[in-house]
Amino acid sequence: MNIKIINGLARAKEEFDRRSQTLPGEDRPNNSTDMSSPHQSVKQILEDVRKFGDKALYHYRSSLDGISSQPLEIDNQAITKAYKEIDAELVNALKLSAKRIEKYHKATLPKSWFNDSTGLGEKTIPLDRAGVYTPGGTASYPSSVLMTAIPARVAGVREIIVCTPSASPAVLAAAAIANVDRVFNVGGAQAIAAMTYGTESIPQVDIVCGPGNMYVTLAKKMVFGDVAVDGLYGPTEMVLIADDTANPIHCSADLLAQAEHDPLASPILITNSIDLIEKVKVLLLQQMENLERRDTILASLNHRGSLVLVDDIEEAIQLANFISPEHVCLSIDDPWSWTDKIRNAGGLFMGRYSPEVVGDYVAGPSHVMPTGGTARFSSALGVHQFIRTMPIINLRPDGFEQMVKAASIIARSEGLTAHANAMEIRMRSKEAGK
Repeated sequence: MNIKIINGLARAKEEFDRRSQTLPGEDRPNNSTDMSSPHQSVKQILEDVRKFGDKALYHYRSSLDGISSQPLEIDNQAITKAYKEIDAELVNALKLSAKRIEKYHKATLPKSWFNDSTGLGEKTIPLDRAGVYTPGGTASYPSSVLMTAIPARVAGVREIIVCTPSASPAVLAAAAIANVDRVFNVGGAQAIAAMTYGTESIPQVDIVCGPGNMYVTLAKKMVFGDVAVDGLYGPTEMVLIADDTANPIHCSADLLAQAEHDPLASPILITNSIDLIEKVKVLLLQQMENLERRDTILASLNHRGSLVLVDDIEEAIQLANFISPEHVCLSIDDPWSWTDKIRNAGGLFMGRYSPEVVGDYVAGPSHVMPTGGTARFSSALGVHQFIRTMPIINLRPDGFEQMVKAASIIARSEGLTAHANAMEIRMRSKEAGK
């Protein structure tokens, strides 16, 4: 293991600033892929699906995924069968997760309102149809189905469809638990194109949401404007801030769990304790020996992992805000006293019994969170992405009169005399009793 050890805030900022200038996938170990190729490939896929519909989907599913004869849509009978056949303990675990996700998002649901005294209000309107992308690849992600579809359902979305290249029994069971309407065995950029533009089999949606690989992310970026997207997600990130009260065994386990996702995952420990760093280095090696995804973990630790030594927790939080990661975990004495200073994070995990892993599965908030520094300006997936708001203006005569002069002055300053007249003519009609 060759995890990077960084000494000092200034050097750490230089390192993470350098990383932020690199495109996701561009710095993969031994990767010499021309970055123009994925862009061009995705652009071609989008064009083909938009033009040829299902025919293009079958073509790309055959050429890219090796699936040729299966229908695009997975019927309800297959979904019901998967639900009945998977392990009962997994079903119960998924149901517990679903219940907590639903409860959390119901608590965040905005409501329409109107104030009679001001004549102003706002109407909340759920989107008609949402498209959920659930990734496949090296693992199956039933948790991602729950974490995306349930917030949409709580928001009041009328129809929810899922596209996935990994229609495993667990994923199908999660779709049933989340009350998904339709599931399609289509992945990659072609799935994003199908949900954006619609095909003979897959309906056009209002929003495409969920994480995916580089091709999925590029596709979401290219279709934005034709459809809403929840965000552009890169490899997962965790900043663990710890002091000398932290348990090094727990810290090591949390870093390994983060590294397990992907060779490009970023497991980062920031601490003011050199003793903790030394213990974690040893424990990382010890704990990873018996883990199934050891090769992935080792690649992540060597390539994107960091153990950062700073002078104090104030500097640790300053660095965390600079990185703006997907997850910030506080394994420090009295974490609540520092929460107001954490400004840039997709999610904040407090103390020994709130590890990032519990957020991946059962805590309640969606595990779909901003990555790559976008936590500076975006939020975790929630009901708000599935709702439009419509302002309501219903002024009384006396309220209107108070605004006429100001509106007319502003309109005339902009040279828009018709605007001013539309206000003033109402006052003249009122004064004339008309």
